[in-house]
Amino acid sequence: MTSRERILETLDHKKTDRTAIDLGATNAIGISAMVYSRLKKLLGITAGEIKVVDIIQQLAELETPVLDALGCDAVMLRKLAPSMGIPIKGYKPGFLSDGTPCLQAETYNPEMNENGELVFYKITDGSDRVHPYPADNPGFDRGKVVSKMPKGSHAFTRIYHPLERVETIEELNRFVFPEIDEEELDFQKEEARHLYEDADRAVVGIFHGQVFEYGQLYWGYQTFFENMAAEPDFVTHFFKRRTEALLRDLEKYLAAVGQYIQIINFFDDLGAQTSMLISPAMYRGMIKPFHAQLFGFIKSHYPGIKIFLHSCGAVYDVIPDLMEIGVDILNPVQITAAGMDPARLKKEFGKKLVFWGGGVDTQTTLNRGSVEDVRRQVREMLDIFTPGGGYVFSQVHNIEANVPAENVLAAFTAAKNYILSYRR
Repeated sequence: MTSRERILETLDHKKTDRTAIDLGATNAIGISAMVYSRLKKLLGITAGEIKVVDIIQQLAELETPVLDALGCDAVMLRKLAPSMGIPIKGYKPGFLSDGTPCLQAETYNPEMNENGELVFYKITDGSDRVHPYPADNPGFDRGKVVSKMPKGSHAFTRIYHPLERVETIEELNRFVFPEIDEEELDFQKEEARHLYEDADRAVVGIFHGQVFEYGQLYWGYQTFFENMAAEPDFVTHFFKRRTEALLRDLEKYLAAVGQYIQIINFFDDLGAQTSMLISPAMYRGMIKPFHAQLFGFIKSHYPGIKIFLHSCGAVYDVIPDLMEIGVDILNPVQITAAGMDPARLKKEFGKKLVFWGGGVDTQTTLNRGSVEDVRRQVREMLDIFTPGGGYVFSQVHNIEANVPAENVLAAFTAAKNYILSYRR
């Protein structure tokens, strides 16, 4: 089977020649550029460069020889501006925070403040384009720090919330949601065509499309959750306007790349470690209707494209809701979160829902376990998830900078060598 065939058969819960495998098909299944450098050395791959493709998370762009060596079956259709609105039109030499040489976007220009932190101010390119912080947003401070990498850290975090002082619908209506532009669409259309026609891996389109998460980003966590509880109509108006903007972009996005992608990736983290971030009832009343609009557009106009939702944490209580409104694939399958027992998930939802992830835990086993601990958990998870099809192996979320490369290689080697023992 080709990789694309293997993924498509897996998504239809059919038997395949081996377990489908993924690393890097979304920017929540990626790998720290520092770990990637060490992994390439373990694999004996000396050609190529370490390119940082996700600036805020400092993730590497995975090269074809690495994907081949690990047995990966899917590939990411990246954006021209994958994170923090910084377009990657070319690269320049640079260094990661541990001193590893790499290539960084030509437009990557953080400053170091007096505390030794790398900081970004207003994020622009040559056309003064800003995303997701519109220049005409009321109260926007052109000199404000919008993200930073604390000293000793290996990734950036957003610290600016453009709606944190917005308290009325009138003020909210003046906010301009960013809109996907023609340069971005042209880039992705050509990239999608290349990935589809010149290779045989499944192509995952990264739409993002957050509804709930953008409330947290735009207001800040405390203000947003207070507003959800105290001013539900106000927040619902935000969700409505956000969804209208997303539907506008989704239509243009799929018109550009819909013929080339097999999977479309949405993000919206609903869970934490021990519970959902909001109650299931609040999800059903305030957010589910907007998710349903987005997913319904795809089902109506592009029924051949599978809907992939990344939602971290303890989301067990709303999995039936997600399936009802069209989610085909759940990621990252955070197996250590409350209610996310792998055997229970597979038994209750595995006949219809595809689990993409959950193959080895990144909170404990992958970063702190031995090579044998990693192999053991990978085999255990595959024994649970693969029967009956509908499973793509990957780790739980991104591989961060503290993970030993030896453990990464052990995990993917164990998955690649796993022998399917189930029958349809």
